[in-house]
Amino acid sequence: MTLQRTVQVIGLTLFVGLLVNAGFGFSGGLPHDLFLRLDPSAALVTGVAARFWQGAFIAALAVLAVTFILGRFFCGYLCPLGTTIDGADACLNARGPALATTGWRRWKYAVLVFILAAALMGLSLVFVTSPIPLVTRFYALVVFASLQQAADLLLALAAPLTQWFDLPGLRYLQLPLPRFQHQWLTLALMLLILAGGLWRPRFWCRCLCPAGALMALCARRPLFRRRVSDACIECGLCSRRCPTGAIGADPRATAHQECLVCQTCRRACPAQAITFAQGAQDAEPGLSFSPYRRGLLLAGAGGLGTAALTLSGAGHLLGDTGTRRIIPPDLLRPPGARPEDRFLRRCYRCGACLQVCPTNTLQPFGLAAGLPGLLTPVVTPQIGPCDPACNNCGQICPTGAIRPLSTAERVWAKVGTAQVLRHKCLAWEFDRKCLVCDEVCPFDAIELRRVPDLKAAVPFVDEKRCSGCGFCEHHCPVEARPAIVVEPMEALRLEKGSYRAHARRIGLDLRIRRTRLHPNESAPPAYDIESGALPPGFSD
Repeated sequence: MTLQRTVQVIGLTLFVGLLVNAGFGFSGGLPHDLFLRLDPSAALVTGVAARFWQGAFIAALAVLAVTFILGRFFCGYLCPLGTTIDGADACLNARGPALATTGWRRWKYAVLVFILAAALMGLSLVFVTSPIPLVTRFYALVVFASLQQAADLLLALAAPLTQWFDLPGLRYLQLPLPRFQHQWLTLALMLLILAGGLWRPRFWCRCLCPAGALMALCARRPLFRRRVSDACIECGLCSRRCPTGAIGADPRATAHQECLVCQTCRRACPAQAITFAQGAQDAEPGLSFSPYRRGLLLAGAGGLGTAALTLSGAGHLLGDTGTRRIIPPDLLRPPGARPEDRFLRRCYRCGACLQVCPTNTLQPFGLAAGLPGLLTPVVTPQIGPCDPACNNCGQICPTGAIRPLSTAERVWAKVGTAQVLRHKCLAWEFDRKCLVCDEVCPFDAIELRRVPDLKAAVPFVDEKRCSGCGFCEHHCPVEARPAIVVEPMEALRLEKGSYRAHARRIGLDLRIRRTRLHPNESAPPAYDIESGALPPGFSD
């Protein structure tokens, strides 16, 4: 195995290992969002769209700085999407030299200009263009979820064997089985990227990737570069073997901005005339932007127009910038989510928060909020409640779109407010005794009262105590739409400051009065807590 393949395997293993650790709640020495911090295009576009800077972007700047020295090493060695594409190209038997012209290579610069222009207007498109958020969403929501389903099926098939060989550990082993909405959209986008290998190897990387465009601009004259000695016999084998077309008709010249430093040419050279070392070497003429100015201007205009058209649509959430906010009733953002406009500008749509959610309540949103809200995380109480003791989503978010609240602060991060649909409620509509919503509410926000003409006590919601956690909606026995639902009414969305202080200031009383460890457990004993600390039984 070559050095490149070895490093690629190690890098992809590390990437997968960090995602697995995050999904199963393990801790380690490296941050779970390490690779998300390394994507320079995602960092640049998000910084421009949100008009902010955060320390996590330093890693992306470091990648660009090292690119000035080593060339596009990240694309060739560390990028998990690049490694996945190489694996797919091998399966597809992708072959062929570089494209005859540089026309297709220019498209990645157009894509970069397009998304930067859209970001200037406040529209972030990193979720469909930037490689690391895209591949993270693919592995987290498609690959891992499918593997967990397959593993659960194998355990079911192996049940007779575990009983035969007396293996109670395997017999009673239960795996988490997360399910996600709109995973077909992520899969379709990834299949389109991988299908580029049917035409040319690494088609996405050299022709469309905006991160590749950024690193290409930094790698036009790297310190360590390809050199060809006088021993070259000009056989042209290096030109034919180069997977990115960085070597043209003259084997001595190199388009360093396209070179991934894979060293395939060095291994293929029969005269051993090629080395990668420090020193000057005549390069192939770089990509000239002068004839391409019109294309770049059109890409920029297209980005501005797309953003203007999208943000002026009625489906766009105006957040705090309009006179009236258009909020879909099922748009429940995770606890700690920033105000909607700032949240949409920051969110990578990488799916990391969805993967680490222990109750699977976080789901990718559809088009009800328009294109800016596509694939952003929302709380879905019918699938699972939002555990008030959990702050995983904020801890793993790479951009701070979801604030990393402490457990004591997170309790006060109101997601929404529950409301009783009386026409569906067993007590209100059918005069049948039902205590479920009252028993499962960890904040004791539901009160059962007697009303005239009804024998059964009926539920009322105390809005000051309701955090919108969704335990009531999740456990409601009414089929189809539950008789009690959570809507984003009165949700707290703070850009900065203490949730606890703000909640108390507006009269909320979000103290946990009953412990809840699992959505399916029975009613626990009452517990009152005056401070923001967690009650016994909750884990940090």
